[in-house]
Amino acid sequence: MLVIKVGGSEGIDLDAVCRDVAALVKEGQRLVLVHGGSHRTNVVAEALGHPPQFVTSVSGFTSRRTDRETLAIFEMVYCGEVNKGIVERLQAAGVNAVGLSGLDGRLLEGPRKEAIKIVENGRRRVLRDDYTGTVQKVNVGLLNLLLDNGYLPVVTPPAISTENVAINVDGDRAAAMIASALGAERLVILSNVPGLLRDFPDESTLIRRIEPARADEFMAHAQGRMRIKVLGAIEAIQQGVGQVIFADARVESPVRRALAGEGTVIG
Repeated sequence: MLVIKVGGSEGIDLDAVCRDVAALVKEGQRLVLVHGGSHRTNVVAEALGHPPQFVTSVSGFTSRRTDRETLAIFEMVYCGEVNKGIVERLQAAGVNAVGLSGLDGRLLEGPRKEAIKIVENGRRRVLRDDYTGTVQKVNVGLLNLLLDNGYLPVVTPPAISTENVAINVDGDRAAAMIASALGAERLVILSNVPGLLRDFPDESTLIRRIEPARADEFMAHAQGRMRIKVLGAIEAIQQGVGQVIFADARVESPVRRALAGEGTVIG
């Protein structure tokens, strides 16, 4: 079992990712594809007059400020444009893909945060009108139902909260939860960098291998969104996923290259 997460940053080659995924599926690989859509969401939010805001938690992780209007834009882009664009590509490649958000069939479920503590201009603040949360439960039965009947699940946030409200959840951590719930041997996380860099943004400083027991030490090298990816990787390994690979989604055959060891391999 393989879980692939492709990010939504600028520069990612979705056509190449979908070609690679389609080829693997046709070879009999059982897999789930998870995706983001951050860059396109930023563009659409600006065009709609509700520009994106990002907040930094007291623990140093950066995330999207998600009020109700932002959540609507998020759903429009992630569940609509990006998800259906990926499904269209896969269908054109001969793969019977099904696009799902975490809301559908309660695929991804967890509590909505009652409040988030952030640091702004050096001061701590508490935000209470934020629609974010963390995935704690995966509807494995739904994924296996699709996989067993020849469909490729293409999954995206948001999730459904335990209070039945849509919540923005981190895609990398959601992919880690899916991988562990399915007992995946490998989780591939593709983004617009070749992996974890010792000296970001210098791509020649790629860290090629990390022993799982030392993964926490490498958090110091993670900048920006890479911090949450490393956190998701650590969680996946702790929950039984055999190997996590950070790799480049800007190249041809990105998944095959990752599986061959190109990128940062944890495990």
